[in-house]
Amino acid sequence: MNRFAPTLFLSAALLAGATTAQAALPAEATLYKNPQCGCCDGYARHLEEMGIAVTVIDDRDLGQIKEAAGLPYGLGSCHTVKMGEYVIEGHVPLAAVEKLFEERPAIDGIGLAGMPIGTPGMPGPQQAPYEVYQFTDRQEAGFMTL
Repeated sequence: MNRFAPTLFLSAALLAGATTAQAALPAEATLYKNPQCGCCDGYARHLEEMGIAVTVIDDRDLGQIKEAAGLPYGLGSCHTVKMGEYVIEGHVPLAAVEKLFEERPAIDGIGLAGMPIGTPGMPGPQQAPYEVYQFTDRQEAGFMTL
């Protein structure tokens, strides 16, 4: 057996795994935001870099969007994304979005309250763990910590 065969096999397996994770994500998303919010545009660019076609809508009442999504009171952020059958609230890091679409739990969506530094669209180094929550019918629970 070639001494490089195990390395080649492992490399191929890692690439296949990366492709599988990307393949689980929807091809399109809609991002609702305030027209003046630049960090929301940064999050849209982040999704586009992941290969997702993003439609940005900045002329809708965000309160109505969040209420219709079932978002828990007080856990909002500056934008709301509809992606596949889920809602993603705020600057949720890619790892949490990938986990959502790999596991496909029976929830309304996930979110990250506020606008934490270091998340996609928010420049700077991470200053504290990101507590990503899941929600259904305005009730929240922990989803993952990054």
